[in-house]
Amino acid sequence: MRNQEHPSAEQKGGSKDSSRDGRLSFRKFGEHQLRREFKDMAIDKCRDRINAFGKCAQEQGLMVVFKCRDFNKELNSCMAVHNSHEAFEEYKKNNEGALMKKIPGMK
Repeated sequence: MRNQEHPSAEQKGGSKDSSRDGRLSFRKFGEHQLRREFKDMAIDKCRDRINAFGKCAQEQGLMVVFKCRDFNKELNSCMAVHNSHEAFEEYKKNNEGALMKKIPGMK
């Protein structure tokens, strides 16, 4: 019963090692940086909608949920187009060279 409640040090170490593989992968690091650049580009493309929603939210205060619904829908639809998983995969495919430069040791 004690083993089920408290895993041994070996079990803890094994689970830590397996979860670290994805986080410590250099390719994942490069993809993370590429994703950050992609997200920044999406934000730039939707900047006008972000500003419009922000202005509405500032003016409406607590009523933002009701009064700024249309601005929020426009913002979400813009981000859905420019920040989708499919768009990122296309961006990653088109920027494979940049991805390799971002991976430490792959320059």
